[in-house]
Amino acid sequence: MSHVLTGEPTAAAHENPSGGRRNSTKRQISLRTRVSMLAAACVAVVMALVSIGAYLTVDLNLYKQVDDNLLQRATGVLNDPLVLNSGGMRVPTYVTQLFDMRFDLVREDGDSVLQPSALTANRPPIGLDERAVASGASKLSLRTVAGYRVLAVPYQYAPGVAFVLAQPLDATQQTLSQLALVLGLIGGGGILIAALAGTAVARTGLRPVERLTHATERVARTGDLRPIPVSGDDELARLTHSFNTMLGTVAEAQERQRQLVADAGHELRTPLTSLRTNLELLLAASRSDAPNLSENDRAEIEADIKAQLDELTQLIGDLVDLAQQDAQDAAVFEQVELVDVVEHALDRARRRATEIEFSVSLQPWVLNADPSALERAVLNLLDNAVKFSPPGSTVRVQMYPLGDGTAVIEVADSGPGIADADLPKVFDRFYRSSEARTLPGSGLGLAIVKQAVERSGGTVHAGRAPEGGALMTIRLPGSPG
Repeated sequence: MSHVLTGEPTAAAHENPSGGRRNSTKRQISLRTRVSMLAAACVAVVMALVSIGAYLTVDLNLYKQVDDNLLQRATGVLNDPLVLNSGGMRVPTYVTQLFDMRFDLVREDGDSVLQPSALTANRPPIGLDERAVASGASKLSLRTVAGYRVLAVPYQYAPGVAFVLAQPLDATQQTLSQLALVLGLIGGGGILIAALAGTAVARTGLRPVERLTHATERVARTGDLRPIPVSGDDELARLTHSFNTMLGTVAEAQERQRQLVADAGHELRTPLTSLRTNLELLLAASRSDAPNLSENDRAEIEADIKAQLDELTQLIGDLVDLAQQDAQDAAVFEQVELVDVVEHALDRARRRATEIEFSVSLQPWVLNADPSALERAVLNLLDNAVKFSPPGSTVRVQMYPLGDGTAVIEVADSGPGIADADLPKVFDRFYRSSEARTLPGSGLGLAIVKQAVERSGGTVHAGRAPEGGALMTIRLPGSPG
């Protein structure tokens, strides 16, 4: 039983010798104990019902046998034509066979009409029920009193007299007592066996739960995300599989975080080193004993510092976008008209690249997604196409359904295209081809595209456009608008 300390805390129960107070504790019953107790309780209820049913059935049958025997004996007395005379009363000779019972002939006032010493030495219990039969108010009386089963019927040989017959219930009650004892022993043994069986079943059945508990404690204590062994194919095995899947997901997320930190550190090292070098040059040139920098050199250093700051700003912004997308879930999803998303991204891209023409062909498409994430993905593709397209060229943007429940967005530029060796890697974080390393960028733009599209249930693909440049394709599920 659980105990909860309630009420006002007392010094004996809550204060330690140093004067501090100890927190109240609540004793928890283990799941194994609860399973054992539940099994024992269920068996106890079943055994109690079975025992009560068996006892009542035997009780009714035994008393029915006694009642049938009494009625049979009474009928034999009343139907015996041979009679004796006792105290002036004609009595059938059959009563001489009632040596194992008590009998009497009583008037309505309860007095016997027989001579006590003649046919019976002990009178049966006489009460209002038997007197009612003698007076004619009742045709039959059958009751249990003082350890006897007492029957009273009208005596046909004398009006106003009842024949009373009583059989002792010692044997019947002894049988019932023995039955109650046996049922109690069997029930107690059954409850004990059920408790032991419940404990064994709980210990065996909860062993996978104990392994899960130890695994979670190990993960919390050491951070070790190794999967735990799985045995069987029951619900607990499925739970273990789910837990291992969760551990794998957590391990994968941690690995991605470690890789992101390592890649971010690597990418930050170059601009920070360059920025530090330029700043040190400016500081050194500001000293009184240092040679003066020409205006041209100073302008180049300042331009280089500004470019490095812009690169750091873009890199940090892209990292923040990746982190925000990792933290988002499906709760922000809504019905999105993809044409609106693409047009908003085109408006922003046109403002950034006034020297580039955009050839646009869009067809309606609706899906459940995060509109801001998709707009950022499309904008990144457009910016990437603008970056590699020469001034005055055209970037082609098309969106059309494929007829299989998906639609594609194609962004093709007029640049040099992507080398075959780089095609599988362009969507990796911080990956930059040899041609792109001389251009501004963080190497995270296409990784943001891939992450946003995959969160919406889509895929991305890089290839070559008929125009000769790169062709970036987004494929998304949905339905025509």
